Amino acid sequence: MTAATVSAPVGRRRGTELALLVFALLITVTAYANVGIARHHHVPSGTVGYGLGLGALFLVAHLVVRRFAPYADPVLLPAAALLNGLGLVLIRRLDLVDRTQPGSAPHQLEWTVIGIALFTVVLVVVRDHRLLERYTYTAMAAALILLALPAFLPASHSEVNGARIWIRFGGFSFQPGEVAKLALMVFFAGYLVRKRELLALAGRRVWRIDLPRARDLGPVLVAWGVSVLILVRESDLGSSLLFFGIFLVVLYVATQRASWLLIGLALFVVGAVIAGTTIPHVHDRFDAWLHPFDPAIYHKAFGGSYQLAQGLFGMATGGIFGTGLGQGRPDLVPFANTDFMASTIGEELGLAGVMAVLTLFLLIVARGIRAAIGTRDPFGKLLGVALAFGLALQVFVQVGGVTRLVPLTGLTLPFLSYGGSSLVSNWVVIALLLRISDAARRPDAIPTRPPGPDDAATMVVRR
Repeated sequence: MTAATVSAPVGRRRGTELALLVFALLITVTAYANVGIARHHHVPSGTVGYGLGLGALFLVAHLVVRRFAPYADPVLLPAAALLNGLGLVLIRRLDLVDRTQPGSAPHQLEWTVIGIALFTVVLVVVRDHRLLERYTYTAMAAALILLALPAFLPASHSEVNGARIWIRFGGFSFQPGEVAKLALMVFFAGYLVRKRELLALAGRRVWRIDLPRARDLGPVLVAWGVSVLILVRESDLGSSLLFFGIFLVVLYVATQRASWLLIGLALFVVGAVIAGTTIPHVHDRFDAWLHPFDPAIYHKAFGGSYQLAQGLFGMATGGIFGTGLGQGRPDLVPFANTDFMASTIGEELGLAGVMAVLTLFLLIVARGIRAAIGTRDPFGKLLGVALAFGLALQVFVQVGGVTRLVPLTGLTLPFLSYGGSSLVSNWVVIALLLRISDAARRPDAIPTRPPGPDDAATMVVRR
């Protein structure tokens, strides 16, 4: 073998990751100081301590990646850290004027610590993402149990704003659907790895499209039925759309059959029509989406369009460059720190700020899909696509709802919106993407030279 046939070793690029983390921390601390200057005309006294605390958290995450996933993508962790840091700043900014939830930022910081702790546990325990394939059906059972729990609890312990998606006892609240989302991704990837050849078989050809056989429609019908059941029983439009959308995309990637997407879209339209006409909570959201400035709907006590209209007014006020951090009135929008965080960004950071945030999400999604493409095992490919697309779909649905592109669903904006369940689950998503990326970028996972004619009779197996 000549030197020309050997590829250059893949760099670990952990130094690049550390430099990007420092840059993310500087942006976060600067934004924190700007809020204090705008509200109180001086830099907050705890700015240095705040920066050191966040820096310590991000440094721990970096050291864990350096030790347990040394070849992972160097952009994923800094992008997630910057989004999380900006979310903490925006939530604190709303705390300063929102007297209904004055302690949201400290709670979110606590959830950030928990999220990074679980991030660490996942990278330490899951040394090989392929091990998760063993728990395909266990993950399915766990996801179904978690999704069903809120539906069987009394409304006082499960319902918030018309959707029964919570488990609430005393001061503790938890959204089991966020954990179920991760379990379902593992199940979708594991199940479709086993069944992809069967589901890829073509049936009748209609208008140049190879439709699947009727006997193979079972999985997509079951996924659709479960999504509709969640929608009907728990009035949770966001989770229903998210789960079904992830399944459809992973099914398409596994089979390379566009007909599955067409069938899924048709089923989605049918489900949306049924939900919009039979479920009052969903019907109200469709009305608010279609007629946000209708006085009868705008002033409706529950299910009206006041929240959506105020969010649109706020983003219009922000314009291109925004009013400046701490200088707008995003608190006029109900639930600005959860459902309408995109409106807060649009008002105070403007369209430029919204585009910057969306670019960060795009980086995470693109790097996640790149990792999925780079890994050799089919389970890793499907799991990586599910994780990356799930994040992309959640961002699209949340920002689309705030901007009136789609009806409001109640989904949070990953890493930015207030909510412990969402934040923790998204840190687990980043950990799994880093694990898949590490497997894809390792030198022993990359062929050193193209196979030659002398290699036909020899097979090398590496463990």
